[in-house]
Amino acid sequence: MNKKYNIAVIPGDGTGPEVIREGLKVLEAVSEKTGFKYSTQIFDFGGERYLKTGETLPDSAIEELKKFSAIYLGAIGHPDVKPGILETGILLKIRFSLDQYINLRPVKLYNAEFCPLKDKTPKDIDFVVVRENSEGLYKGMGEFQKKGTNDEVAIQISHNTRKGVERCIRYAFEYCKKRNKSKKLTLCGKTNVLTYAWNLWERTFNEISKEYSDITTDYAHVDATTMWFVKNPEWFDVIVTDNMFGDIITDLGAMIQGGMGIAAGGNINPNGVSMFEPIGGSAPKYTGKNVINPLAAICAAGMMLENLGEEKAAKSVEDTVIKVVTEKLKSLSAGKMGYSTTEVGDLVVKNL
Repeated sequence: MNKKYNIAVIPGDGTGPEVIREGLKVLEAVSEKTGFKYSTQIFDFGGERYLKTGETLPDSAIEELKKFSAIYLGAIGHPDVKPGILETGILLKIRFSLDQYINLRPVKLYNAEFCPLKDKTPKDIDFVVVRENSEGLYKGMGEFQKKGTNDEVAIQISHNTRKGVERCIRYAFEYCKKRNKSKKLTLCGKTNVLTYAWNLWERTFNEISKEYSDITTDYAHVDATTMWFVKNPEWFDVIVTDNMFGDIITDLGAMIQGGMGIAAGGNINPNGVSMFEPIGGSAPKYTGKNVINPLAAICAAGMMLENLGEEKAAKSVEDTVIKVVTEKLKSLSAGKMGYSTTEVGDLVVKNL
């Protein structure tokens, strides 16, 4: 008997509702073809709600979200709301409250024509970044001293626990093993300068590596990693890193895979509720113009299906996105695709 999934949908701000609409269109079509059942419930968390009520995400909503199979998010970010309010009050609150301690970011090139790197092909750019998603500098710990004076000091703390670091690294080893590609796991950090946090990361990484004799391991400073993303992306298979460094290198990863229009990510709790989203943000300047690329949101839906165990459906979505990207689109950028947002969604449905 097929399982039925209950999916919480947060369309969010800007172009979020437009790309989520296309993702839901594809979800409906692939469910009919592969046989799984699901229901959705829409939540209006985002900038408009905040401007009307002053509320970001009530505690009661967290308890409600815990009851769902997964969360499908469009985008958070409103031009009339000060940066940081929605991101902290909604995104980080969901990640922390639901213990989504892994941010999973596949970096996969589908069409060499859309890669900004010279002579790189899909076989060269196919790796995954496992980013710790609940600690580090994003924990929000720190203080001002002597605020407002010439001697003011701002302290931002990178808070890393053995438990948090270990579970992230262990997830990365298991993911590398399951991925079964090059079976190579790279620790990306800054051990030469950030000696406390990265001593913990390096020690933990080396200890756990002894349990995975079939996985080759190496280490790269984060600044060197950004260079090699550009020069030799084929070196990478799976990368594990902390919250801040992961946030930075995955945006560079999005660019070398063709741009934000194709980049999707998952906020994973392996034993709880996970959330999936396009990583490009709300792109308010394109709101309502029907020109934004929905493929990142559609890929996020595919990631959600894979996480739920619907691997046949997930593969169908990815294979179809590859077909559309290689055979149909002129560009992955908003307004340059040769098709509207709605038409791109229709192309995926038609070619499933």
